[in-house]
Amino acid sequence: MSKVGTKEFKTVPYEKTIAEAAELEVFDIKGEKVKFGSLFKDEKTVIVFIRHFFCGVRSCQAFVEQLATVPKEALEQAGTRIVLIGCGEYNVIESYTETTKFTGTIYADPTRKLYHALGMDIETLDRTPAGEQKRSYLTLSFFSNVVQSIWRGPLKNPSLIGKQGKISQLGGDFIFGPGNTCSFASRMRHTEDHVEVADLMKEAGVAYT
Repeated sequence: MSKVGTKEFKTVPYEKTIAEAAELEVFDIKGEKVKFGSLFKDEKTVIVFIRHFFCGVRSCQAFVEQLATVPKEALEQAGTRIVLIGCGEYNVIESYTETTKFTGTIYADPTRKLYHALGMDIETLDRTPAGEQKRSYLTLSFFSNVVQSIWRGPLKNPSLIGKQGKISQLGGDFIFGPGNTCSFASRMRHTEDHVEVADLMKEAGVAYT
């Protein structure tokens, strides 16, 4: 089992951990509080924790744009949906939706209590380590990523500066439900470490090529 220090980054949360996390609240696009457990109470749900809402075109945004290509019909056939959660303020969700073209539901966890409860407690700005294969969604150079991230983020939406969330916070990919169950977990070890979309959909039983 792969580890970060002594932490197994692919360990599925214990039932008690899921039950406690289910009681925590996130914010929807209107700023209304929603219990985390309600997101997967009745159906299998792929929940992707992105880093912050200004996370670059080369990393989280590129990953989410690829997630947006998963056919709605394939999700419906598998009885599954995809939900995103970011560590910034809810005010940024509308802009993030427009930027990524993601049509699913997005929530905000500005306190990061949910991130920490589910074991996403690593903070770093490190990229893919030398010798490790980069994810397929990483199509831009680092410089291009920085330029486009600044354009799509603070320059395009200056009123949202400071609301994007902590930039060093890492995220992860989980499959919850129905009910307080979790069948898959993968916590990021660095800023370019989301699971390949094809692999994530395979774990969820969703047809995607």
